This record gives sequence, structure tokens and C-alpha cells, in this order.
Amino acid sequence: MNALAVRVIALNEVRLRLRRLSTLVALLALMALCWLAIADPADGITMMVIDHKRVLYTSQALAFGSAHIAGMLLGLGGFYLVRGRVADDLQSGMGAVIGATGASNALLVFGRWLGGVAYLMLFVLAYLGSTLALHAMRGEGPIEILVYLQTYVLMLLPIISYAAACAVLFDNIGPLVGKRGDVLFFFLWCMQFGALVGVAESPGVLWPMFLDFSGLSVAVTTLREHFETTYFALGRHAFDPSGPTVIIPASLWNPKAWAIRAVTLALSFLLLAPAALFFHRYSPDRVRPRSARGNRLLALTDRALRPVAVAVRPLPGLAMRVPGFAGEVLAEVALVLSMSPSTALLLAAGTVASAVVAPEVLPGVMTVGVAGWGVMVCGIAPRDWQNGADAMTGALPGGVVRRYLRQWSASVLLALPLVMVALRWSLDAPVRAAAALGGILALASAASLLGGLTRGARLFLVLFLFTWYIALNAPKEAALDLVGFNGSANVASAAAWVLAGCLAWAAGFVHSRWRRA
Repeated sequence: MNALAVRVIALNEVRLRLRRLSTLVALLALMALCWLAIADPADGITMMVIDHKRVLYTSQALAFGSAHIAGMLLGLGGFYLVRGRVADDLQSGMGAVIGATGASNALLVFGRWLGGVAYLMLFVLAYLGSTLALHAMRGEGPIEILVYLQTYVLMLLPIISYAAACAVLFDNIGPLVGKRGDVLFFFLWCMQFGALVGVAESPGVLWPMFLDFSGLSVAVTTLREHFETTYFALGRHAFDPSGPTVIIPASLWNPKAWAIRAVTLALSFLLLAPAALFFHRYSPDRVRPRSARGNRLLALTDRALRPVAVAVRPLPGLAMRVPGFAGEVLAEVALVLSMSPSTALLLAAGTVASAVVAPEVLPGVMTVGVAGWGVMVCGIAPRDWQNGADAMTGALPGGVVRRYLRQWSASVLLALPLVMVALRWSLDAPVRAAAALGGILALASAASLLGGLTRGARLFLVLFLFTWYIALNAPKEAALDLVGFNGSANVASAAAWVLAGCLAWAAGFVHSRWRRA
């Protein structure tokens, strides 16, 4: 393998990704999450409790907590930050040039994986700088750089390699290039946490830890063996200032933990083999392969959804007859539904369920509905640019600003089933209803803002899916109750989401005016 060619490919991957605005936004989001989770003990809230004792904020404790937060988000977000190069190559016309070169599949795959790993390591390095600043303000001991580095390497290197390898693999297999690959990886990411359950139920079993790229099971097992307890609380946790404390030693990681993580890192390399073997090399007949079985499935799906497509067909004509801005919004909705009959089916099913199900089932409808709606609307704002129609739609009356308002309004209109659930809640739980409406406002504004800033759907998608997953697993946290599906939202959290939505909407509006100028 040509080392110089690998170096050129890897450095090119790093440069291209560092230029993306999504890198800065994701880094700021990760830093904000870290500072929020590692609370100031002076406020009576701590990051970690072991055996009902507060863990002092030493270098090992802060390295452990910050690496856990980064591993959770990078395990999901790293994939979305790295992938997408194939789509860029196809859009720019470079795909055919790359495919025609004499470079082997293995060379291209390894170079892009190495570039993705280097990019994410730079991302982590910047995150480490923020953590060290946090230590200087809230730490309870000296800053030990080597302790931070060894913890970050042990916990984050395997998940970085895995995320980059999955991104390259999914980009190289035609059916996984688009949104279906994005959604599939989210479920794969969720399945990793089953390893923690397996370790908790069977402490002597090692194999689940080899498949846990996040490293959470290894970390929990190491803490359990060192402190000889099963009580851990990681996250914002109230404590008694007069109670006992505990210190995590700097030499926490034993040879067993290093060996397990080394095997996990090696397993991530195996994904590069199918990535090279099935690389489409931008061939038009392989970028979106249609095998015989795939064609049959696609035909069956189209046939099953044909009544839905027929029902959507009158919408464009209706939009032409509706005057003014309302007609433009309806045209946007018609375009979204026409491009994806399954979206129209989901919208119809959600509307019916929101109207007829029993009140106790409404939280489930909201939980599933907001997930589907988020995946549905994340591609509205960047759609014109990705399809080469950005200049054309920006030249219409009202320009870029009117397009922003039109697409945001279409996102809100597509949330009709969620609004219906909120209206049903308004009679018995007005605060919950207000939280639902505020969450819809915030999410629609964030989708339009991030889609316009990055000209892509993945940054909003990763932040949305991550927050949705965390909210499901923290049902008592009012601030995380996005649209009221947990029932823990209060007046303050609802007002905060409304304020966040208004700020995101205003930022998107200002950005659209700036682009027009």
C-alpha cells in the first residue's frame, strides 16, 4: 500500500471535514453537554456518586466522566460527522474521477478511515481542552495530563475507530448511502448498551464487553471490582455536603481493561474488509444497487403504498389554487409527501392515532411520533441545495428569507399529529401541552437552522436522536422532556424550550437574510 497516497487521502479527509460548520456546532454542543453534566459541587449537585459517597473531582474522576460523555455522543455523532463524503463526491462530479483512478479499494477505504479517525481525534483534543478548563474551575486536585490521556485513549479510541469504520462501510454500500443508513446506525448504536445489561446481570461474563465499543461496560466493571460495590450514579446527582467522599485512584485501569479495549479496537478494523470488498467505486449501477430481491421488495412496497401515493397526488394541484404564502407552504408539504409515500402513511397513521387512542396511550404516540417526525423534517431545509435547486428557489419572490419561512412552516404543519396530542393534553395537563408545543417549536426551528447552516441533515439528526434517546432513559428529568412524552415537564422547562425555539428561529431568520445579502 502506497504510504504517500494514504497520507494524501487522509489529510484531504481531515481538511474537508474541518471546514464544515457542523464540526464547530457539534463541538460546542459536546462541550456544553460536558459542562452541564459535570455540575459544580458548590451547588449541591455532583457528577458521580459511588456507594452513596460523592466522588471528588480529581483528574481521574473528571477524565472518567468527560470521556463517558464524549463516548456516548461520539459513538453516535462521530458516524454522522465522518460519513457523507460519497454523496459529496457524487454531487461535485468527483466520484467518477475517483472511481476511474488506479487506486485500489483497500487504499481508498484505509485512507478515508484513517482520515476519519484523525479528524475525530482532533475533535476530542479540542474537547479535552475544554475539560481541562473545567478542571481548573471546578477540580479538586492537580491537573494530571497523563491520567486524562490514558483514560481518553482507553475509552474513546475504540469508539472513534468503530464510528469511522462504520461511516466508511455505510458510504461504500449503495443501499446504505442515504437516510436508511443513518437510521440503521442509530439502532446499532442503541443495541450496544445491551452489553451493559449483560454485564450487570452476569458479572463473570466477558464477551459482551468485547462488543461494547462505548466502553461503558468495561468502566462499570472496573469500578465495581475496585470499590466492591454495585451502586453507581453517573450524571447530575444531589448529595449531602457533610457526607463522606471517595477518590477514584489515578491507577484505576488494570491490564484486564486494557486487554478488553485492545480486542474491541481490533474488532473495529474488521469492518474495513467488507467496506473494501463491496465498494461501489461510484459506478452508476452500484451506488444504488437494485438486486433481484431488492427490486421485488421495492415493487411490493410501491404497490402496497400506491393508495397513499394516489391520495397525495391532488395536493400539488390544491397548492397551486391556494393563494399566497399558505399555498407555498402546502406545496412544500406536498413535495415532502410525494417524495416519500411512507412519510404520508406515517402522517396519516399518526393523525388517526392522535385522535382516537385512549388518553393513557398518548405518551407512546408522542414518543414514536416525534421520532418519526424528526427524521422526516431534517431533510427539508438542505433539500434544495443537495439537489442543485438552491439558486433557483432562492430567486423566487421573497428569495431566501421567504424560503426559510416556508420550509419552517412546512415542518410545523407536518407535526399535525403531535399538535393534536398536545391539544388533547391541554384539558387535563396544560403544562404538559405547553411543553409539547414548545418542543415542536424548538425542534422545527433547530431543524431549519442547522439544515441551513450546514446544508445537510445529519447534524440535526444526530443531536435530535441522541437527545430523544437520553430523554427516554431519564424520564424524571424535566429539562429533557422534549415534547411532554415523559410527563415530567414543568413550567420552567416548557418556557426554556419555547425560548430556545424562538432563539433558533431568529438565528435561522438572520442567517437567511445574511445569505440573501
